[in-house]
Amino acid sequence: MSVIPDSPHLSTTPAPQVPAADQTLRILSHLARQRGPVSASAMATTLGIPRSTVYHLLATLEQHGFVVHLPAERRWGLGTAAFELAGGYARQQPLTRVGRPLIAALADRAGESAHLAVMTGRDVLYIVEERAPRRPALVTDVGVRLPAHLTATGRAMLAALPREQVRALYPDASAFADRTGRGPTRPGELREILRIARAAGFATEDGEVTLGLRSVGAAVLDHTGWPIAAIALTWPDDAQRDATDLAGVIAPVAAELGRRIGGLAVIGSTRER
Repeated sequence: MSVIPDSPHLSTTPAPQVPAADQTLRILSHLARQRGPVSASAMATTLGIPRSTVYHLLATLEQHGFVVHLPAERRWGLGTAAFELAGGYARQQPLTRVGRPLIAALADRAGESAHLAVMTGRDVLYIVEERAPRRPALVTDVGVRLPAHLTATGRAMLAALPREQVRALYPDASAFADRTGRGPTRPGELREILRIARAAGFATEDGEVTLGLRSVGAAVLDHTGWPIAAIALTWPDDAQRDATDLAGVIAPVAAELGRRIGGLAVIGSTRER
């Protein structure tokens, strides 16, 4: 089961040593997950922080450019300083640096090509790839984007997202790209695939990206329980590998990557690229 973000009542973590810092970071994290600006009162209710405290923290964040106030809407959104933080993260590539040795070791252990990908809109972006010896070249090279609903990494991350977020990403049939004539073409079909993935603990991809190739993967969660990446293994059909067995190999690697970046654990495994 995934961890529900922004739950102020179900935490088993110790009380923060610096409450103001903890509350400030929770506000920023909450804003980053919203589809648009939100009101201070809504944040106070959702996060369980006193309304007066929320207003004081927002005022300080506004002074430093991390949030902006929209008076006409009485709402708050992220500011340019928050965007600069995201750019700094991308430049430093910590996820790639931490993940690369784990992905290389996974490929060696499984004898199949391994990948690390992140979500960007309705696509997955591959940031690490390790091709196994005597395995074919894949389309999932570093820097390649593929439709998330067709890939195992994408399905792993989508299965860990709130259902409302998935509906926003895939509102109708026009949102579904196709590569090989396989895969979901309507929201209902995707919902069923994700339901099966959640129930089984892993998702699958079989020829939806490249005919003759299959994949299995697992999502990596950040400290809020949000899927920030996914790991996958890909193999040819004639290799006759078992997806469930390979999912069991991937799961501890995803959990370790989550631990190293301060995450929680793996949401489950899935098969894809």
